[in-house]
Amino acid sequence: MKLIVKIQCVLAAAALLCCASQVSSADIPEECSIGGFFIGSQAYTFNRFTLFEAIEKNAMAGGKVIEFFPGQKISKEIDQGVGPGMSEENMQKVKDKLAQHGMKVVNFGVTGAGDEAGYRSIFEFCKKMDIRAFSCEPPKDHLPILDKLVKEYDVMVAIHNHPRRPNDPDYWVWDPVAVFNAVKDLDPRIGAAADTGHWVRSGLNPVYGLKVLEGRLISSHMKDLHEFSAGGHDVPYGQGVSNIPAILDELKRQGFKGNISIEYEYNWDNSVPEVAQCIGFVRGYGTAKKY
Repeated sequence: MKLIVKIQCVLAAAALLCCASQVSSADIPEECSIGGFFIGSQAYTFNRFTLFEAIEKNAMAGGKVIEFFPGQKISKEIDQGVGPGMSEENMQKVKDKLAQHGMKVVNFGVTGAGDEAGYRSIFEFCKKMDIRAFSCEPPKDHLPILDKLVKEYDVMVAIHNHPRRPNDPDYWVWDPVAVFNAVKDLDPRIGAAADTGHWVRSGLNPVYGLKVLEGRLISSHMKDLHEFSAGGHDVPYGQGVSNIPAILDELKRQGFKGNISIEYEYNWDNSVPEVAQCIGFVRGYGTAKKY
């Protein structure tokens, strides 16, 4: 009987290991889901505050995930910026602050580097902080370096887009077709951080951009703008021209499992209510789709 019990225990342990091996290190915990999506703030939304304050404000708005941005001061008491170079002690303090609010950091950016050593420091920082991905706007000739390092570190790379720069032909990342063509033959952990607001400012339909990048969407800075123009500013989801329901429909169709970051670049000093409205919109979308 004891032998049978031991065999059963070994088999159970093997089954657990097998299940664990099938879960990618890039998976965001399901308990962080809201309305079927992993949504929270890009800490740049609260760039006039410290990281600890950004975490608190994200929690107040209902966010369960957060994206860090480089250089944000950690807290009023900790005079160090977020990113490579953070001490192990301060990394732990940040992890403790996240745990206090039941929050997961899933992305870091927008960042970048000039050489392999610089990128390696970003990968190492993300690995130590258990950050799923970082976003960047690399020159095309940096892609082989990133392709090499994602294999080494198992940290994803998401190519971010700002608006089109008509006078800068070397600025290629604004175009989803160019991004897809650049990454399609690289490691699948290299893809896009789709900034839908900047697509609108570039004259692109966000749903078109998402369709182009299908299979390579790692994260999104999802924005709703008040008008179709380079000067369009953020408004709560559903109140602008970006057609957020169609964007969510497309992400759902693709089975998108990355994070949606609310990078709310308006009403800087008091944007928590607007961020909460955005999260509430996604929560309501998920509830409506169940019926």
